[in-house]
Amino acid sequence: MTATNPAPTVTPVTLDEASATTGGPRSGEVAVHTVLVTGASSGIGRATAVLLREHGWRVIAVARREERLAELAEQTGVIPFAADLTDEAEVADLVEFVAEQGRLDALVNVTGGAIGVDPIETGALDDWLRMYEINTLATLRITQGLLPALRRTAAVHGSASILTVTSTAGLIVYEGGAGYTAAKHAEQALVDTLRLELNGEPIRVMAVAPGLVHTAEFSLNRLHGDQRRADDVYAGVDHPLTAEDVAQVIVQSLELPPHVNLDLVVVRPVAQAAQHKLHHGPLRVRGVAGDDRHPADAAGRLAVDGAAGTAE
Repeated sequence: MTATNPAPTVTPVTLDEASATTGGPRSGEVAVHTVLVTGASSGIGRATAVLLREHGWRVIAVARREERLAELAEQTGVIPFAADLTDEAEVADLVEFVAEQGRLDALVNVTGGAIGVDPIETGALDDWLRMYEINTLATLRITQGLLPALRRTAAVHGSASILTVTSTAGLIVYEGGAGYTAAKHAEQALVDTLRLELNGEPIRVMAVAPGLVHTAEFSLNRLHGDQRRADDVYAGVDHPLTAEDVAQVIVQSLELPPHVNLDLVVVRPVAQAAQHKLHHGPLRVRGVAGDDRHPADAAGRLAVDGAAGTAE
């Protein structure tokens, strides 16, 4: 464990009949459902933790950066826990901490990230290994560690959920992205296999796969701190997704009735019709008076994938 911030006092309450029929708390209900969100210090993870608190969830926020978690806790009332999910000992400490907190209704895996855009021919093995660690093995470790707690909740309260933020890079490949797409394909395979293995238990296994998401850190980390190149990824795109957009999809998925399982939700901005088809320039209706553009104008082009979180 890197560090554990003092958790706010939480008074146990009894699950009421209204919230027992949904996947999570609703507006005006007592906050009794507990969710653990990884990658919570920035990007999609942070936005998800914030929105879940607004919806009445009790949130355990996990990331490596203790100071950011402390700030988030002060602002929102999350329960902070600083841990590196690539470290088995720190994951074990986190699992013990969660057990002490009581019930765990949901796990939201957000931690991940990309490193570099090198072709396979010159790709650095260390970068490939690191991407596999932070995307696939981190998800594996925390899911293995917390599955017993989720099962206990499901046995007592009737349901539990595991939602993993993967990426459209886990569904299709593109040049310069082999290390990241390989790691994300593996993570998506983990999710799909786990759903099969848990069939027959009241535990949902869901994946949200974002396309182009404009966050402060994803492309900057991927491009080794080159701010200009990171900005170019999103330049001219009319409303790329934001972390808050993806957080809405995550929270809505969790708050569906517990018998409803969204196996895979692909979410992209309207400007991105596919991984290789990204429109640059304003979105405009074709064929109306005053629009004299040639159909080939502002054609889409391949973009560096900006999906699924940051390397927390």
